[in-house]
Amino acid sequence: MASKKSVSFFARAFRFLKKMFIWLFVLQLVYIVLLKWVNPPLTVTQLASFISGNGLKRDYVSYKEMSPAAKLSVIAAEDQVFPDHNGFDWKSIEKALAYNKKKPHRIRGASTLSQQVAKNVFLWQGRSWLRKGLEVYFTFMIELIWGKRRILEMYLNVSEMGKGVFGIEAAAQTFFKKPASALTREEAAQIAASLSNPKIFTVKPLSRYVANRSGWIQSQMNNLDGDEDIQALIFEKTKK
Repeated sequence: MASKKSVSFFARAFRFLKKMFIWLFVLQLVYIVLLKWVNPPLTVTQLASFISGNGLKRDYVSYKEMSPAAKLSVIAAEDQVFPDHNGFDWKSIEKALAYNKKKPHRIRGASTLSQQVAKNVFLWQGRSWLRKGLEVYFTFMIELIWGKRRILEMYLNVSEMGKGVFGIEAAAQTFFKKPASALTREEAAQIAASLSNPKIFTVKPLSRYVANRSGWIQSQMNNLDGDEDIQALIFEKTKK
């Protein structure tokens, strides 16, 4: 039989862990709510870029300081049903799972903009089950607390868009010597085309991949010009 001392020790340890878990939960919840209005001071990915020697260029800007082309380009490139889902595109997830089952050495992702923001703001890069599980939680929470406008604004502020270049403002200034508010559709499409691997698919110099994919993105942007949900989100209009 376990001694009274060992039982007491485990009881105290359990109470300590329980309190710590509650405090961690409360603190992360407060942080999520705070980020609805305040930009994150630093993300794990940004810190890793700085430590690894890739540098850290960033300049957070407000939603109104981002050109409509910048907003539309990332939706066209990464998540065309962004206004309509609850954080997860289940059809794309099913297709990705089927593809990955057939070709396990060529992994295809199906992350929405919301999932990418959850990963980029709160977590780290990688494919572990722990990170994916936490990503699901944070995706649910930001959809619930932030809403689509803030998620898109955060995506455009924290995503890596070049080697050590984070956010649309830093990308616009680095590659085109202009503010994000002045980006053309072609320029925005080139930045969006680099998002899958910005260290390799470069905007300047213009890589072949970015040149080809940016043309496809522009055609998708033209198709989405008539989508009322997307246009309402981009221009902050109220649908009739």
